[in-house]
Amino acid sequence: MVVPTFQRRESLQRLLDALAAQTYPHADFEVLVVDDGSTDGTREWLATLRTTYRVRPLAQAHGGPGKARNLGVAEAAGSIVVFFDDDVIPAPDAIAQHVDAHREKPDTVVIGPMLPPDDSRRPAWIRWEEARLLEQYRAMTAGEYECTPRQFFTANASIERQRFRDAGGFDAAFARAEDVELGYRLRDLGAHFAFEPRARVTHHPRRTFASWQRTPYQYGRVDVAMERDKGHQALILAYIEFHQRHPFNRALAMLCVGRRVPFALATGALRATVVVADAVGAARVAQRGLSALFNLLYWQGVTEELGDREAVWRSVEAWARAA
Repeated sequence: MVVPTFQRRESLQRLLDALAAQTYPHADFEVLVVDDGSTDGTREWLATLRTTYRVRPLAQAHGGPGKARNLGVAEAAGSIVVFFDDDVIPAPDAIAQHVDAHREKPDTVVIGPMLPPDDSRRPAWIRWEEARLLEQYRAMTAGEYECTPRQFFTANASIERQRFRDAGGFDAAFARAEDVELGYRLRDLGAHFAFEPRARVTHHPRRTFASWQRTPYQYGRVDVAMERDKGHQALILAYIEFHQRHPFNRALAMLCVGRRVPFALATGALRATVVVADAVGAARVAQRGLSALFNLLYWQGVTEELGDREAVWRSVEAWARAA
């Protein structure tokens, strides 16, 4: 098992405590915790840790989660690697479910769900993310669409170590969506992806609104880079899916993205709407505002990475006609 960590000693401790309750035999798994340059005492605390299972602390200068996971896999001895993030709490049978899934379906990349906790109030932007994930899980469980590289979120996933190595591991140049980018390469090498709803973890993210807003913008830029530099069809899918968005969100993006003043006014108004709606408990308003804001920020990232606003919308229209 590989766990990258950075400046999250408390949540890391909750994860490692939860692993002590795993039903899978403790003698049959090890946990490689890769400290990605933390300054909060993580490395010193890990050196004193005593557990009922094997923990191997590793450390590197801060280089991001992809680089940290690569180091962990390079040091791993098992034939199956389970990835957990340091802000999840796995169900007692999570490891066993991952292992069983690989026994039933060899050569498969297994993705488990990240479920929201039921004992704390989360801000609107966290609940928005949770709702999007839960809808994906529902649709995959119902057979409405298959699990793909786009669901390869390494907060809770597993892969055969040799297949990971054959694909070359994570590209550390990607600061965001490095797991999805690897997923595309795994698919091109013949890997299949499977959603295993029984391999559950509870996700406990602690993200500010400012941090949340950086994510869609970074996704937009990364999708361009994946298509331009790697040949993956990440951006083409975004062009096609744009027309599935709410008409208001589509119109707002086409009006404001790539135009400095309209973009600033629209995003400012949406931010204010979300904050006020969340404060007064208007959950539906907050969720709609977040969807519109995410869409705007994503397409702004795409536009800035491509450097041509008009080319973006020409491509959106062209792929809509082709679809």
